[in-house]
Amino acid sequence: MQVTRRALRPGEVDHELIWLSVSLGSLAFAVAWFALGLPWPDCWFHDLTGLPCVTCGATRATIEFSHAHFVAAIKWNPLVFVFLCALTAYDVYAFAVLATRAPRLRFMLVSAFARKYARLFVIAALALNWIYLLSHRQAFA
Repeated sequence: MQVTRRALRPGEVDHELIWLSVSLGSLAFAVAWFALGLPWPDCWFHDLTGLPCVTCGATRATIEFSHAHFVAAIKWNPLVFVFLCALTAYDVYAFAVLATRAPRLRFMLVSAFARKYARLFVIAALALNWIYLLSHRQAFA
């Protein structure tokens, strides 16, 4: 993996602005959804099979995370908890570089070997998370 720190080039996509906007827009949408008392999203996989899907508990983990109940968030869905921690760190980074016009970090997987193992890591993380959720499925009943 190659990491570079450089200024945004003219015409280059401003990933920090785009993804910070998407993140904050999604947060505003979720807050409005629940403030209006709209129903929680249903999991079709769980409704059909009675088993938790890979993302079951994500809404409850996010709510617990937003209330700083981190242990409860981990219990609902560990992978979502890790994602929310990474998203929070990215949002802080994105806000800082946008506010200060600092050089941007860019990560590149330059070799086929690195890309292959990055995909395997993601698949393994999803599989381990699902195994955890299946072993704790009484919480999702």
